[in-house]
Amino acid sequence: MNDASNSHKRSLRSVFVAALMGGLVVAIAGYAAIAAGWIGKDETTVQSITATTAPASNTNDQNLVNQIYERDGDGVGFITASGISSGSSNPFDPYGQSQQGTATGSGFLIDAEGHMVTNNHVIEGAEDITVTLGDSDEVYEAEVVGTDPSTDLALIKVDAPESAMKPLRLADSTDVKVGDPVVAIGNPFGLDRTVTTGIVSALQREISSLNQYAISNVIQTDAAINPGNSGGPLINTDGQVIGVNSQIATGGTSNGNVGIGFAVPSNTVKDVVDQLLETGEVKHAYLGISGATISGQLSDALNLGTDTGVIVQEAPEDGPAAEAGIKAGDEPVTVGGQQVLTGGDIIVKANGEELGSMEDLIRIINDSEVGEEINLEVMRDGETREVTVTLGERPDATTEQAAQTQSGQ
Repeated sequence: MNDASNSHKRSLRSVFVAALMGGLVVAIAGYAAIAAGWIGKDETTVQSITATTAPASNTNDQNLVNQIYERDGDGVGFITASGISSGSSNPFDPYGQSQQGTATGSGFLIDAEGHMVTNNHVIEGAEDITVTLGDSDEVYEAEVVGTDPSTDLALIKVDAPESAMKPLRLADSTDVKVGDPVVAIGNPFGLDRTVTTGIVSALQREISSLNQYAISNVIQTDAAINPGNSGGPLINTDGQVIGVNSQIATGGTSNGNVGIGFAVPSNTVKDVVDQLLETGEVKHAYLGISGATISGQLSDALNLGTDTGVIVQEAPEDGPAAEAGIKAGDEPVTVGGQQVLTGGDIIVKANGEELGSMEDLIRIINDSEVGEEINLEVMRDGETREVTVTLGERPDATTEQAAQTQSGQ
C-alpha cells in the first residue's frame, strides 16, 4: 500500500484506532444501518424520515440501466420482518426504548432454490419473515438459514415456486475499480422496486457491524441508498452483484442519503454464504490483540523508532497472539489528548505487508482463515524479530468489550 493511500485512510480517523481482539471497532458517528423505519403495532410509522435526493450519475448508456433492471429486478426481494424488538442495545437504533414492530428491507436471490442474501440487521430477531419478488404482489414466507452478525449478512430461504426464482450472479469484487458505474435496486422508505445509479467512489473502506467487529474491503458508492435499501444489491454494468448495500453516512439530523453509502463486497458474501450453506454458521479468524495505529506524532513523542505499524494495547493470555509471545503495553501515556499504552510490541509487518494502520492488520486477519498461520514482524526494545501466530476462532463481541474499545473520535 502506498504512502498516499495510507495518509488518506488515516485521515478518516484519528491516529488511535483500536480493534479489540483483532477486529473489534465501535460504530463511527454519522454512519447508520439502512433498514427501513420501524412500523409499530398501533402506528403507521414510528419515525418519519425526509428523503434526500442525489443526482443520478451518467452511466453513458441509460438503456443499460433499463436492461439491468429488466434482467435483475425480479430477483430483488422486498423483505418484511415482523415481531422484531427494537432496543437501545442496537448502536444503529434511533429509538431509546424497546418495542415490538415490523421492519422492512431488501434482499436478492442467489440461486433457483430460493436462497436470498440480505443484511442481518434486517431480519435479526424476527418472528415472521415475508418476501415479495420484483413487481409481483405475491407474498412468500421465508425462513432463516443462518446469519453472520460480524459481517451483517444473513441468508434466508424463500418458499416460492421455481418460476419465481430469478437469481442474480455474484461478481468477483477484487475486479471492482474506483469510478465503475453501479446500479442499486431496493426498497428505500418502503418504495419497492426503486432503482438508483452512481459510481464506485472508493474501495477498501472499513465499517463496523452491529456486534462492533470491523468489516473490511467495503465498497463506497454515491448511488442514492436510503433506509430500506439494506440487504439490496449493488450491481455492475454486467448485471452482477458487487456488494450488499448495508450502511450510509448521514448528515445533520437526517438519516437519509448524502451520497456516501457502503456495500459489503461480494467476495465476503460468497465466503459467508458458503459457510452458512455448509455448516449453518460462520467462523472468522482471530489474532487476539487490541492495537493503536502509529503516526509520526506518536512515534516522535515516544521515540518508537518507526512511524508506521501498530502498537499492541492488549493481548489476552488465552489468545493466539499472547500464546505466540506477543506482549501488550502496560505504561499509559497521553499524546495529543489520546491515551496509549506503551512498553508493548510494535507490529510493523504482517505476512510481509507493511502496516500503515490498524485497519491494515484487521483486513489481513479478516482475509485469513481459522487455523492459518500469520507471520508478524515485531519490534521490541529496538530489536526486530519474526513471530508466527496460528489464528484462532473469533469469539462473540460483548458490550463490555465494545465499551473498552477506543473510538478514535
